[in-house]
Amino acid sequence: MANPNEMVCVRYIVDDVAAAIQFYTTHLGFEVLTSYPPAFADVARGNLRLLLSGPASSAGRPMPDGETPGPGGWNRIHLLVDDIHAEVTRLKAAGVPFRNEILSGPGGQQVLLLDPAGNVVELFQPAGR
Repeated sequence: MANPNEMVCVRYIVDDVAAAIQFYTTHLGFEVLTSYPPAFADVARGNLRLLLSGPASSAGRPMPDGETPGPGGWNRIHLLVDDIHAEVTRLKAAGVPFRNEILSGPGGQQVLLLDPAGNVVELFQPAGR
């Protein structure tokens, strides 16, 4: 694991912390740092620390205006892969849902998948890999 002081931290609001842990560790190669379902867990992959906050966490509490934080949206973590086609095949075989098919651009190829709460994860294969 990377030095905790050099990690980038991203928080995702999730519906089910245990399901999120299972998803990120089983399908995307993260390791569990701490686990306190149903409220919170954090997992890591390289220099990325992903904070998984459930409805019982402080991050899931309603705002002063009454709006409650929820999963989903278009912000996403961006994971580099060496073979995007192999990764998509592997993940689809495991039943992971995708938002789109692989797209190609001048910088490489990308595809968007969804975690169990509907948060978006981007897999990206840079051009030339």
